[in-house]
Amino acid sequence: MWVFDATPLIYLAKVDRLALVQHLEASCVLPERVYEEVVETGLEQGYPDARRIERSVDADRFDIVSVETTPLLSRLQDNSNLSDADVAVLACADAHDGVAVMDETYGRDVAAAEGITTRGTAYLVLKLASEGTISVDDARTVIDAMIDEGWYCAPDVYAKIIQKLESLAD
Repeated sequence: MWVFDATPLIYLAKVDRLALVQHLEASCVLPERVYEEVVETGLEQGYPDARRIERSVDADRFDIVSVETTPLLSRLQDNSNLSDADVAVLACADAHDGVAVMDETYGRDVAAAEGITTRGTAYLVLKLASEGTISVDDARTVIDAMIDEGWYCAPDVYAKIIQKLESLAD
């Protein structure tokens, strides 16, 4: 199970590539809190990407799930550096032995400390390229388009992504 945080959803939606998730071998879910943040609040604020995410949910690319109260959830809620959405993603991934799809370093560090597997947006794009689901050129276009839309990628990480794509092209 892939449990999506807000940032990967928003940037895949901004570049109109949410359909890529249908190629992932496991189910893709959004905790209710993430859905509220990116779709309900996003629509209220007039973000076009919120409508794209809503349409992807309607097309059954994502399931909306509630997050059970667990000791981990309670502990994470006490961490003021995590958003409610981050807490929900991590608790959901932990409860379902899933993978938290998140890009923020702090959330990923907390996940590592809790033994929760995380992957970022770039990982998903690279995974699909390595499986031949999308072309290497298409993968680079997606990464570059997300950066153009404001997705943060450190220069050294970008260099590694491009290096990986080039190795796939060989």
